[in-house]
Amino acid sequence: MKKNVLISGGSGFIGKHLTHLLLGKGYTVSILSRSQKQNKEDVFYYQWDVSTGFIEEDAVLKADYVIHLAGENIAEKPWTAERKEAIVQSREQPIRLIYNVLKKNHKQLDAFVSASGVGIYGALNGEEVCAENRPPENDFLGITCQKWEAAADTISDFGIRVVKIRTGLVLGKEDGFLKKLSPVFKFRLGSALGSGKQYMPWIHVDDLCGIYLEALNNSTMNGAYNAAVHDNTTNAVFSKTLAKIYGYSVWLPNVPAFLIKLALGEMGQIILTGRRVSSEKIEKTGFKFKFSSLEQALRDCLGR
Repeated sequence: MKKNVLISGGSGFIGKHLTHLLLGKGYTVSILSRSQKQNKEDVFYYQWDVSTGFIEEDAVLKADYVIHLAGENIAEKPWTAERKEAIVQSREQPIRLIYNVLKKNHKQLDAFVSASGVGIYGALNGEEVCAENRPPENDFLGITCQKWEAAADTISDFGIRVVKIRTGLVLGKEDGFLKKLSPVFKFRLGSALGSGKQYMPWIHVDDLCGIYLEALNNSTMNGAYNAAVHDNTTNAVFSKTLAKIYGYSVWLPNVPAFLIKLALGEMGQIILTGRRVSSEKIEKTGFKFKFSSLEQALRDCLGR
């Protein structure tokens, strides 16, 4: 009998790619959705409403694994106090709903795998390479990821294996981070941002989905894992590489940091800061990156 994977946030960019991969590997997939949708072959939709605390319990009861991807886009709107609260709650509350169903029905899972972010290491710049045992920062990004992971860890109350995937910038075809950035570079208007020295830990969406698959299949995986290529890409390097793929050299000066702060406020931290992260722990599981070269990954995403 096929194993079933329940995905929260399954209709998003990463969720769609992950669903495709899981189906190809012989799993069935269940997706939690706010609206009613028609089931497809080996893909089943269940309704939930996090704001009211409603969830179709069968979604959890029929699952062998749960992958938690749901959460408000951290870079979509300015970071007002209300927006910050929404970002945190959108990551914590879905886990509480799933927790309550597990507790009420004495349901066991083979594993619970939650998204997290390299933002747990803080909105900072520097040469330190952040491994998973590095203490988290107490800025907004760090606190958000701490709360996110703490919520996921509650699932271990039931003796369920919990894995947390600390994700970098995700590169994908016609979506994700590149969707907004590539048009600027396509018209030869791309340039580095701020100092350009801030690190940009990245990962191709295929590799990210591969790490989620590894987390399901590898029973030795437990706790947090960085999901980013350790190649020391800075914003300047990223910009030069993307421009090269479009056939030119960056000619515009760096966008001044004060303009980014003026336009985005506190949210500008996402663009102006970065950190180096280690991929040693995930690679020790036997996982191998398909895309370890930034140029290779960008060419695959852009079809160039």
